[in-house]
Amino acid sequence: MHDGELALETEVAARLITRRFPELRREELRPVSSTGTVNRIIRVGDGLVARFPRLAASEPTLAREAAALDELAAASPFPAPRSYGIAAASEEFDSAWAVQSWIDGEPPGPVRAAASEAFAHDLVVLIRALRAVDMRGRVFDGNGRGGRLGDHDEWVSECLSRSAHLIDVARTAKLWAALCALPPADAPLMCHRDLTPFNLLVIERDDEVRLAGVLDGGDFGPADPALDLVAAWHLLDAPTRRLVRDGVSAGEAEWQRGAGWALQQALGLGWYYEKSNPQMSALGISTVRRVLADPELSMLVG
Repeated sequence: MHDGELALETEVAARLITRRFPELRREELRPVSSTGTVNRIIRVGDGLVARFPRLAASEPTLAREAAALDELAAASPFPAPRSYGIAAASEEFDSAWAVQSWIDGEPPGPVRAAASEAFAHDLVVLIRALRAVDMRGRVFDGNGRGGRLGDHDEWVSECLSRSAHLIDVARTAKLWAALCALPPADAPLMCHRDLTPFNLLVIERDDEVRLAGVLDGGDFGPADPALDLVAAWHLLDAPTRRLVRDGVSAGEAEWQRGAGWALQQALGLGWYYEKSNPQMSALGISTVRRVLADPELSMLVG
């Protein structure tokens, strides 16, 4: 999926896991088919999962992510992975890698929970719980999403130039410009920072789709509070999105910035993963179309 992606055979992964965590040598190893774009996933027994980065990562980076992961897990009302341990890069695999606890459930995709009021309520409970975590004087670190929408204008322009065969580029460009003109957040709050469908797990309970777990919390930290609202735009139809908006008491500018963050994220998925990861590409296209179809946002572009 990426230039410079690290190769990893299952036999090599087994040796690495046994060498670093000898207490796991008798556990069954099962590669997990995943649409994820950052790590190769190998389940270790019933309770753990090894995550091998597709692109090289350092031990300090994974240690920082492990600390964030544990902080999110402690705050989340829904199951979330906790760190089990980190392994150093080696001659056999040129990256640090990690083992975490396994969470049961399956990603919802862009349609499955679209009309689920119960799932919308679960999202509200999650977002409010994460926002309530003590900031401890922390500020947005300037990495990735979560600062100002306009900081991503160059990337969005590149994505638009590559997406004419996938979306209405002219209308998307006008909407993006309007969203970038919104006032920024008054102050950051604690956010998951990548609350996409592939980082959420669901189960069916009493014929309802319910949130079962939250993955990839390694970037948990301060950001524009609107950033975690991307989950509503990726996953929910307009009436159900309204439940999330009301549930987190999002004002107009915050709600629309959430659409902006979802649009920025989605635009990078459609063309980039068109051939290498069709499910991820389809999510991006679905979200762009969902954002463009929103009646309130349509008023911004005429």
